[in-house]
Amino acid sequence: MPSDLHIHTTFSDGRNTPEEIMEAAKAAGLRYISITDHDSVEGVTELYESGHISSGSLRLIPGVGFSTGDGGHDVHILGYNIDIYNAELQEKLEEISEARWTRFTEIVELLRGLGYEIGETEVLTDEGMCKAIGRSHVARVLVKKGYFDSVRACFDQLLKRGQPAYVPHFRVSAEELISLIRGAGGIPVLANPKSVGDETVIMTLAAQGLQGIEAFYPTYD
Repeated sequence: MPSDLHIHTTFSDGRNTPEEIMEAAKAAGLRYISITDHDSVEGVTELYESGHISSGSLRLIPGVGFSTGDGGHDVHILGYNIDIYNAELQEKLEEISEARWTRFTEIVELLRGLGYEIGETEVLTDEGMCKAIGRSHVARVLVKKGYFDSVRACFDQLLKRGQPAYVPHFRVSAEELISLIRGAGGIPVLANPKSVGDETVIMTLAAQGLQGIEAFYPTYD
């Protein structure tokens, strides 16, 4: 059954709107998709409230994506089939959104201190207003301005951990995220398990209520 259950839209770091995703998925003959934007359910909400939760044989599974750093490992957790209107989920997303904005302004300030001509308004104008503003949006503007050849190069030289414009994430523990997803009626799934690099971490997540592991990912052979 052709499906894609890990999709980002313009409500986080994707390049296509939710409506464009639905149309592309339908054209590709997919049966199920899930929009799993970083720290946001706004894309799913937009589709729900515009009546686009299904199109022909295509069905949308409401989702969300979170990142955490338990035990020094990067852990990415997806929540499937969530109640996007769940009060606790909405409250936590708003908290994370505020932290993202603070981090974004700190990154821009660091970049200006390093001599890069970039401003908050410029990033928001080029990349669009979204609550899940992040490093990818900043990197794309720097590439557009000719400072770097690619987003990856920008991350490697400036924005990733250990580089001069890196600002630490606001982190919610994996255990709390798993509980949050399950409390919203969803299924917590570990995304890109190879990035964790430690099977004991995965076993701990399972003990905390993790219910699945992403098995298909572009870098897997």
